[in-house]
This record gives sequence, structure tokens and C-alpha cells, in this order.
Amino acid sequence: MTAVSDLLLLAAGAALLVAAVIWGAPRLRLIPLDEVRVTHELREVQRSEIEESLEVLLRGSFFTVNLEALRLSLEQLPWVRRAEVWRKWPARIDINIEEHQAVAHWGAGSGELVNTYGEVFAASLPEERRLPRLDGPSGSSVEVLRRHEEFARILKPIGQQLAQVALSPRLAWVIELEDGMLVELGREQAKAPLQMRLQRFVDYYPTLSDTRHGRPLAVDMRYPNGFALRFAASAGHEVKGKK
Repeated sequence: MTAVSDLLLLAAGAALLVAAVIWGAPRLRLIPLDEVRVTHELREVQRSEIEESLEVLLRGSFFTVNLEALRLSLEQLPWVRRAEVWRKWPARIDINIEEHQAVAHWGAGSGELVNTYGEVFAASLPEERRLPRLDGPSGSSVEVLRRHEEFARILKPIGQQLAQVALSPRLAWVIELEDGMLVELGREQAKAPLQMRLQRFVDYYPTLSDTRHGRPLAVDMRYPNGFALRFAASAGHEVKGKK
């Protein structure tokens, strides 16, 4: 008798659950979606871009809108690094967007940028926003950004900023200063690390403009214990120095 009683109670509970679903599901679909709110101020992503991205996907009720589809659509926007979307009872959807923070251009005329994580993304910047340019083989953006930060610290005492940091397919490094001077650092070497060679350049930088040939266009720091200066082609001079 106890077993029969338990089965009857279980069946009654299941019947009530089915009835609730049948009765409630259509009504849940009728709960309107009244508001979509971005939870914080955005700097790069425009409101019009968000509206255009979500316009078709927001057709439905509070419960039927596909949040995953909304998230994926937002993450296709140029300046969106990551998006989170969730329902806020009773009739609102909240959106949190993490924007890319651009720190450099990537490649030569590729229209791509590098963010603070070293990730490459496609977006455009106003011409007045000047950023350094990084370049390197595919997949090297994190390393190139790390080297840029390292080189910038070493150059700080001479007041020179980096215009470009480039890594060749053969893993040789070249930097360009804001004043246009090129510094060839070459490949990493155990006996003469890149930091050591760039520090040598910094130590000699004040004397580089005092040569009889004028200011050099490029400085070759690939030598373990010295450097070479290259001047304009018309001058036809190369001067070598030793530490």
C-alpha cells in the first residue's frame, strides 16, 4: 500500500508539473522585453553599431531572446574584445563590453592594431591619434609588444620615443626612433643580449650627432663590442666604433 501511495503521489506531482509547463510556457513567451542597457560608458564602440548589430536578434520576448547569439554578434564589432549578456528581471537585458585598448599599429598598411594584451585586431583610428608601429611574423605580436615596452624603458634617459619595432622572419630586430634614426639590433645573442646592445647605443647617443659627417641615418649595433654608423647615400660613409 505504501508503494502504491508513493506512486500515486509521484504521478500527481508529474501531472501538476506538466500542467504548469503547458499553462505557463505560452505566457512566459508573452513577457515583453522593454529595455537593453549597456552597463558602462564606452569609448570606441558607438551606440549605433550596437543597435545595428542587435536589431534583428532582439525580436522576441524577455525569455525567448537568444543571449548567446547577442554575445557573438557584439563580439564581431571591431572594437569589442569580449561581451557579456544577461537577463535582468523583469524586462531588461544588460550588456557588458570590454573594449580593445589600442597601443600600436600592426604591420605595414594592414589596417590592424595591437591591444594591451598583444592581440591583433582590425579597426581604424583617427589620423590625429598617433601610435607606434609594430611588425613581425604571424603569431609574434605578443613578443613584439613585450620588446617594445622593454626597449622604450631603455631609451627613456635620452628622451627618444619609438616610432617602430620590427622583427624580421629571421628573428632580427630593428627599431626606428621618432626622429627617423634606425637602430639595427640583430638577433638575440647569449654573449651580447639585445638589452646590452641597446644600452650601448643609449650610452653613445649624445656623441652620434657630433661626427664630422653629420647625424647618421642608421646605427648598426649587431657587433658584439662595437657599432657602425651609416650616413646618407650621397655621403657614402660608414664609420665604425668600438666600445
